[in-house]
Amino acid sequence: VSLRGALEQLSHRFVLQRRLPSPFAAARIYASTEGGLRYLRPRLDSVDPALLRLVTETVGTGDVVWDVGANVGLFSFAAAVAAGPGGRVLAIEPDAVLVTLLRRSAAANRYQAPVEVLPAAVADDCGIGRFHIARRNRSTSHLDGFGSSEAGGIRATELVPTVSLDWLALRFPTPDVIKIDVEGAELKVLAGGPQVLRACPRIICEVQGENAAAVAALLVAHGYTLHDGEQPAAQRICLDAAPFNTLAIHEAASDIAAS
Repeated sequence: VSLRGALEQLSHRFVLQRRLPSPFAAARIYASTEGGLRYLRPRLDSVDPALLRLVTETVGTGDVVWDVGANVGLFSFAAAVAAGPGGRVLAIEPDAVLVTLLRRSAAANRYQAPVEVLPAAVADDCGIGRFHIARRNRSTSHLDGFGSSEAGGIRATELVPTVSLDWLALRFPTPDVIKIDVEGAELKVLAGGPQVLRACPRIICEVQGENAAAVAALLVAHGYTLHDGEQPAAQRICLDAAPFNTLAIHEAASDIAAS
């Protein structure tokens, strides 16, 4: 076991309250290294600055936001601040341990969009899936058939309910923004949401290299242009393949992304 891996495992039982960085400092989240070793840092400014910048760009007052693969809720609760009391956030996470942290954070935050927590995985249909808990930390846990070497192996496998984006849209308000981080299952997630995609939500999606061409083809077919979310808005160009940190903007709302 590496020093990093040993530190993660020894610290997993500690739950820490962390304040989000500006401009989301009104929100606090409960986190542990089960969501990643980075949550040991006393400040979250450098945890995922590109993702937080995309919250500022894509989430407006009153927006409905779906966070698919919410982990400990960095995106969910930043989006809740950006959307304000008139907005609504749905944090979707299949891991029971992380769901407990999300619910604790949701109960602690007020005066912003309410965050509802749904304990499920998102796929291309509704059913039951096998969900592998990563040995290193739960941020790299994944549905059977997906995942990466960053998981460091599997410590346990759990059965979880799976739902599709279109199934969710029949039961929750249609999203203005969707963030997807599902460890390689992103194509499966998007394939289950043709009706949702027709509503033109802004999409932030982590895309594994083997899925880049297929994800791009699916999104372009639905009228989206693709951009690198790691790049500052003024430097973005339209891309043919989906980058790792994909920002997808529908042509009907292309004023949000720089071209």
